[in-house]
Amino acid sequence: MKRALIVVGLGFGDEGKGLCTDWLCRSTEKPLVVRFNGGHQAGHTVVTDQGLRHVFSNFGSGTFQGAPTYWSSFCTFSPVSFLKECKALRSLSLNPEVFVDNLCPVTTHYDILFNQLIEKNRGKNPHGSCGVGFGATLERHDGLHKFYVLDLFYPEVCKLKLKMIRNYYQVKLKTAGIQGFDEYDHDAADRLFLQAVNGLEGLKNQEILGFVNEKEVFTNENYQTLIFEGAQGVLLDMDHGFFPHVTRSNTTSKNAMSLLERNSIHCEKEVFYVTRCYQTRHGAGPMSNEDYNVKLNNNEEETNKDHQFQGSFRTAPLDIDMFNYAIKCDSLYSNGIQKNLLVTCLDQINTKEIPVCAKGKIEKLSVDNLLNLFCTEINKSYCCFSETGSNLIYGKAKISR
Repeated sequence: MKRALIVVGLGFGDEGKGLCTDWLCRSTEKPLVVRFNGGHQAGHTVVTDQGLRHVFSNFGSGTFQGAPTYWSSFCTFSPVSFLKECKALRSLSLNPEVFVDNLCPVTTHYDILFNQLIEKNRGKNPHGSCGVGFGATLERHDGLHKFYVLDLFYPEVCKLKLKMIRNYYQVKLKTAGIQGFDEYDHDAADRLFLQAVNGLEGLKNQEILGFVNEKEVFTNENYQTLIFEGAQGVLLDMDHGFFPHVTRSNTTSKNAMSLLERNSIHCEKEVFYVTRCYQTRHGAGPMSNEDYNVKLNNNEEETNKDHQFQGSFRTAPLDIDMFNYAIKCDSLYSNGIQKNLLVTCLDQINTKEIPVCAKGKIEKLSVDNLLNLFCTEINKSYCCFSETGSNLIYGKAKISR
């Protein structure tokens, strides 16, 4: 019988979902990683015991373990970004295997340009965008200007879609009174995009990349464990987050459950909630107790650096009310399923004095006392990891119910 393990971040992203996915791929039989939200704006860092390090964006975080990736139709797909990351992985002597759904919305250079021009125009009131066109792609797809992965491999269709999208954004920006679109060499950008599409054809011939329909994946008996790797965190969810500082995506287990239900997958299901031992946010938007100085150690390899659009990487004490809210939101879609909690980056803080905000009051707690504050939705085990992925603390404990 198949298992379905769903990885969900409890915060604003950057919790350690990639670390969790890698660990689950090492711990289970015949895994397939399923990306069920987001796109290439995700940045999931995995470090092996041998010191090999990669930030996964277009590939599942089980790639180091040889686990194939299924890129579901809930995700956007960027040909240019995909090729760039594939080249980086192959330089590490890896041969990743990815299956991309034919109905994935395609991110083009026009989506990226529009995204960046809009965010710059917001001035001192940014939304916190990554600037890589994810939200713009989905907003365009909500209307009539759709561009699917299937369309990429029909040359005339692909060219017409690019022309259509160029005109769409040109009118949209002109109507909004935002300058800058016509300053770019769009014909040259189109040529680069089409070169990337040709590159995808080459990977397809090498059996590194496949283009599939959903049913093909979920009826494949080669995969025993379906590991659903989420992107971003519940507090950025477009339905449950704090607008306008949200992602245009469902970051709860909602999409994963939908994939299982509509493909009639009857299996053992578990959710793995992930959080660092402190709160983080990379991008504009509220974060509680941000003025409290969280002292960190061993964080020299932090993936999140100052960013043109996201700004600086911010930290604060864990806010238990916020995280219990996130768990409750997710339980709307995963009610009755086994829940697990993973706490990461414990090598960065004194585990006997973790600053925590509970009911508006900040106090310093040990790991065990901290875990007991999480709501009773979590009812099985916890596993605490250091940033490198090695077990710092491992234990099984019933969280008080």
